[in-house]
Amino acid sequence: MNKPLVGAFLAALLLGAGAAPVVAAEPAQHAQAQETAPKAGPEAKAVTFAGTVALSNCSGSVVRSPDSAPTDPALVLSNGHCLESGFPGPGEVVVDQPSSRTFTLLNASGDGVGTLKASKIAYGTMTDTDLSLYETTSTYQQIEDSYGIQALELETAHPTAGAAITVASGYWKRTYSCDIDGFVHQLKEGRWTWKDSVRYTPECQTIGGTSGSPVIDDATGKVVAVNNTGNESGQECTDNNPCEVDENGEVTVREGINYAQQTYNMVPCIGAGSTIDLNREGCGLPKP
Repeated sequence: MNKPLVGAFLAALLLGAGAAPVVAAEPAQHAQAQETAPKAGPEAKAVTFAGTVALSNCSGSVVRSPDSAPTDPALVLSNGHCLESGFPGPGEVVVDQPSSRTFTLLNASGDGVGTLKASKIAYGTMTDTDLSLYETTSTYQQIEDSYGIQALELETAHPTAGAAITVASGYWKRTYSCDIDGFVHQLKEGRWTWKDSVRYTPECQTIGGTSGSPVIDDATGKVVAVNNTGNESGQECTDNNPCEVDENGEVTVREGINYAQQTYNMVPCIGAGSTIDLNREGCGLPKP
């Protein structure tokens, strides 16, 4: 996984102490990360940090479905492996758990402009996908009125191979630009298996702390996935070294390649008032 960061000293130095389940990224990795500009195109929308957030150990973003109302509680999207309670086990689904976690809200330039507070973990899992959704104590309208920042909209359709994308990390205040190289039938890492994962082209060299970053389609400005992992050292199917498994069971290892989990299938799960209803028609998230 694109590791969440740990260590009281490092966390305090960066964004304040917080829970963190794995080892910290080395400063050298941070220095080597390439900050790139969003790819230009005649219809491309400028990708900024507006609406992204920094967690104590990961990245995230304020997101909404196309049907979300201004008065709905705002949702924050990140990874399941970024939960303050630690990694959910295979088959484990977390729903409606109280949380007082805080998130630093960023503006377009990457400056922290305010703090959002969770009321609960609305949903979290590392089964089939790797995502978490926090419900906050602020509505979308309150965030816009207070900070002039709108939530990022979730795409409702499956992304396409070849699409230009930007991974926007609120933790590091860095962007990574590349294309969607393709999709993985099964992505296996340690005890976990994810389905229909997004594979990046090599330009997106995401690092520890980028976990939970929104993956934004440059052409639409909408969120199509959530960044979560990469093969660090060429090992096969081990922690921090996911492997690809195709429909025939053939295993492929791509050292240095990074991945994300699609988000279109969670949009139907978001009901009125930002309620996560796993029984809604079209909802593709695993149930407890």
